[in-house]
Amino acid sequence: MPEEVGFIGLGNMGGRMAVRLAEQGRSVVGYDVVPGLADKARARVAGSIAEVAAAADVVLLSLPDSKVVESVVHGDGGLLAVSREGQVIADLSTAAPASTRELHKQFAAKGVSFLDAGVSGGAAAAEAGTLTVMVGGDQAMLERIRPVLDCIAAKIFYCGAPGSGHTAKLLNNFLNAVCLAATAEAMVAGKKAGLDMETLLNIINSSSGVNFASMNRFTKIIHGDYLKGGLTNTLMMKDVMLYTELIADLGVAGLNASGPLASFGLAKSLGYADEISNRVVDAIGDVSGGVRIQSEENGQS
Repeated sequence: MPEEVGFIGLGNMGGRMAVRLAEQGRSVVGYDVVPGLADKARARVAGSIAEVAAAADVVLLSLPDSKVVESVVHGDGGLLAVSREGQVIADLSTAAPASTRELHKQFAAKGVSFLDAGVSGGAAAAEAGTLTVMVGGDQAMLERIRPVLDCIAAKIFYCGAPGSGHTAKLLNNFLNAVCLAATAEAMVAGKKAGLDMETLLNIINSSSGVNFASMNRFTKIIHGDYLKGGLTNTLMMKDVMLYTELIADLGVAGLNASGPLASFGLAKSLGYADEISNRVVDAIGDVSGGVRIQSEENGQS
């Protein structure tokens, strides 16, 4: 395994993963367009993408979307130009599978292994090193970098051909979006109906409506903790849009995307674009008479 791991994109998720790597004894060389993020992530600061590629045999990417990934790969001094035979590049971003498959081909022509490795679990799991990772591409290359991924993940799934990891990630994120938006709506309705929020959550979490948002998010939100640091409303909307593009390509009927698109679109339009996606409950509350589901003494965090 390489002595130093390269990391490009050290924002909300990437920065936390880089810190986790450092905590696990890995030396990280990092680059981000935002000054100071590499230092914050406990990485040796690289001045360019080329410097990261020169220093590391394994390079991890954590970027907002495929457009940014493509700019990092194809831009002036980008990864495709500066990467070398034998390197492994693992894209931890949430990206369009079609774009990912094309990048696999382009890197393969240079003898570089490109893995799509979508991650799930959010900021808390990134900090704890308990992410779930979904990997597409050469399985032998996954095994080569598994010790690196083990530093940030509790579970690693090999999904198959190039693009399959990012496909699995989009399917999971769509369900996450549906559950979050639907639970937010139900909780606002419960509040307006005069139900006690803890009682309602206990009922949901003991019944058929239970889901990740009801179990892990709203138990905090009703006490004023929005779990800041996770996926924003803008990024959640982006992920659902990527899902709709995926199922359109597959010829699958998209019958359930309208709900989360409306919910997170509402949140964006009401000023919560860059707030954590859990604030979608406040957006729904805003247009439902100014409802807040947390108790008054906890207020708004």
